[in-house]
Amino acid sequence: MAGRRILIVDDEAAIRDMLRVALEMADYECLEASNAQEALELIVDERPDLVLLDWMMPGTSGIELARRLKREEVTAEVPIIMLTAKGEEDNKIQGLEVGADDYITKPFSPRELVARLKAVLRRADPQVNGNPIRVQGLCLDPASHRVTINNRPVDIGPTEYRLLEFFLTHQERAYTRSQLLDHVWGGNVYVEERTVDVHIRRLRKALAIDDHENLVQTVRGTGYRFSTQAG
Repeated sequence: MAGRRILIVDDEAAIRDMLRVALEMADYECLEASNAQEALELIVDERPDLVLLDWMMPGTSGIELARRLKREEVTAEVPIIMLTAKGEEDNKIQGLEVGADDYITKPFSPRELVARLKAVLRRADPQVNGNPIRVQGLCLDPASHRVTINNRPVDIGPTEYRLLEFFLTHQERAYTRSQLLDHVWGGNVYVEERTVDVHIRRLRKALAIDDHENLVQTVRGTGYRFSTQAG
């Protein structure tokens, strides 16, 4: 998900600065807008991959802007995460009803923000949610949520499925256990790093058809990678 372009929409410069620093540290490119009109112009001109949108802004509110974005065909598919100090359940429901993809209540940690952002981007990624992904006879079909190897069905658990989906869309790069926890489990879920090892073993066992378990490689001193090349 690194390199994606994120539009930060908030009328407070200090909040925009804090969000920009957190996202740039996670290798995202940031655009900024202080009001709804600036945000609309940037969305049309720059086509950001996701909008972080403050609920309460002077003039046109964040919730009104979200409603407009989801109503217009050219912007309807842009993912939106609402940022707000409002914690009441009815406000959360209202935000989601207008089409927001997620909702984060202030205050929140940069780690939680980045993890939630990654999760929304994954769900919106056409590579994940579109056509089947195939590698050397291994096929993951997001539409049917099925995995096959040389047309033989693979019995795979939900966490192992998410691991495999992540690996298939991020091949040939080594990830630490901590990074995998962030990407697959989410930064707001606290589990021990050794949990990753358990699920890697289960994933390899599920892929043990025609030696496909070897695609999930251990990188000594780092973690794991998915590769079609010899380790």
